Amino acid sequence: MYAIITTGCDNMYNYIKGTISEINTNYIVIDNNGIGYQIYVANPYSFEEGKEDKVYVYHQVSENGEFLYGLHTKDEKELFLKLINVKGLGPKMALPMFATGSVNGIVDAIERENVLYLKKFPKIGDKVARQIILDLKGKLTKSEDETNNSLSELVEVLTSLGYKQPEIKRVLPNIDQSLTVENQIKQALKLMLK
Repeated sequence: MYAIITTGCDNMYNYIKGTISEINTNYIVIDNNGIGYQIYVANPYSFEEGKEDKVYVYHQVSENGEFLYGLHTKDEKELFLKLINVKGLGPKMALPMFATGSVNGIVDAIERENVLYLKKFPKIGDKVARQIILDLKGKLTKSEDETNNSLSELVEVLTSLGYKQPEIKRVLPNIDQSLTVENQIKQALKLMLK
């Protein structure tokens, strides 16, 4: 299991939550307070018409117009943002990777320099696959040791503040592990009060 290193994103939207009002071959329309957002997604049929959903979005402004690209999870969006920064790989090429590839599968292929795995995606040739590996290998994940170290430090601090183990265990899954330990403590304390 990989933990994607998160990046601060200077994008207009983080996610859009609403009812899926339309499903097409390469996009969905999500109705949010009477506004229908057309969002290009990897697999539109993984959404259900009439159902409320939350879509993590990337807003692209280019000479061809403005586009919204949507992903199911925060981890998918983080990886997508890293992929579109690879030379020669734009949103339209990166998005289809999430139709058949999982975050863990894609990251694993990059870390192991598995060019064949990356080339199975539409429009990803040998050159682009090698560029993805060159640009992203070693920059995507935190090792489990790093993750565990920051969490054990957090547990230590919360214990010293008088919190009991069951309370601490309840909030740990909701802690953003990309934050500094100081900010993780702040986040944990807010969660404790809920």
